[in-house]
Amino acid sequence: MNNTSQNISQNPGLLKAWISAFRPRTLPLALSCIGMGGFMAAANGFFNATIAGLCVLTTLFLQILSNLANDYGDTKHGADSVHREGPMRAVQAGHIKAAHMKTGMVVFSLLSLVSGLLLLWVAFGTEGMLLFILFLVSGLASIWAAINYTAGDKPYGYAGLGDIFVFVFFGLVGVLGTYYLQAQQLELLVILPALVCGFFSTAVLNVNNIRDIKSDSLAGKQSIPVRLGPAKARIYHIMLLAGGVLSAVLYVALNFYSYWQLLFILALPLVFVNGVNVWRKQTSKELDPYLKQMAITTLLFVLLFGIGQIV
Repeated sequence: MNNTSQNISQNPGLLKAWISAFRPRTLPLALSCIGMGGFMAAANGFFNATIAGLCVLTTLFLQILSNLANDYGDTKHGADSVHREGPMRAVQAGHIKAAHMKTGMVVFSLLSLVSGLLLLWVAFGTEGMLLFILFLVSGLASIWAAINYTAGDKPYGYAGLGDIFVFVFFGLVGVLGTYYLQAQQLELLVILPALVCGFFSTAVLNVNNIRDIKSDSLAGKQSIPVRLGPAKARIYHIMLLAGGVLSAVLYVALNFYSYWQLLFILALPLVFVNGVNVWRKQTSKELDPYLKQMAITTLLFVLLFGIGQIV
């Protein structure tokens, strides 16, 4: 039986293939930075449910766009190949044609743009046109970043810049932007919760890149783990986890008013479990579950941290 016949026989069905390409296990991570910004706004008396909801919708569209672009781009540039030991992607497996994946990218680019424009209109109306334009530029930059991580002609993910973009967009931009859209002002200390999301989100990417270090290296994708090597990439991972925890501790120390603020401590065992297992596990198959585990841990950490600020 040829490869085409094998792909057809193993095809999970079009709907399931698209849902798989959306990568649902990455979506908790996308919600984490929006949740953190919303919790910080609520803690300071600025929460707006409509704006928060539109932030969630826009971010989900952007995350799905990024996942589709990653599926298309890694197959196009060779990172998703027979050498890849992680889960097989939809284009690589032949479940979704490359042309159809590009169409999906266009659809979610438009959904992200429309949702983002509605968000800015609700937040600023006609009176804050300068802020509307500034945030629109930021939103367009987010769409560009989602597509060009791996799908562009010169994908920045292949140059090892993915960590920087994840730290910025899933940390600083996501949290501070969500906060500002509701509060119409910035609180300096909110930078620390933004750093929590930035460090933990980058840790999720790092697990992914350690898992794929072999196939990425063969494809010329110079991720941080490829550049550092497996041992130093694991040290880097521990530093990211420590950075997230220390940012949370520092925020509470500088803004302490209730022992409820220490609620996030309940999530520390999960952070510890992730660090220990990423340090010890060597094969891609062993590492893969800890990508999802870190994404869920990040969301749980944010929920506990945020609830602790508003109780």
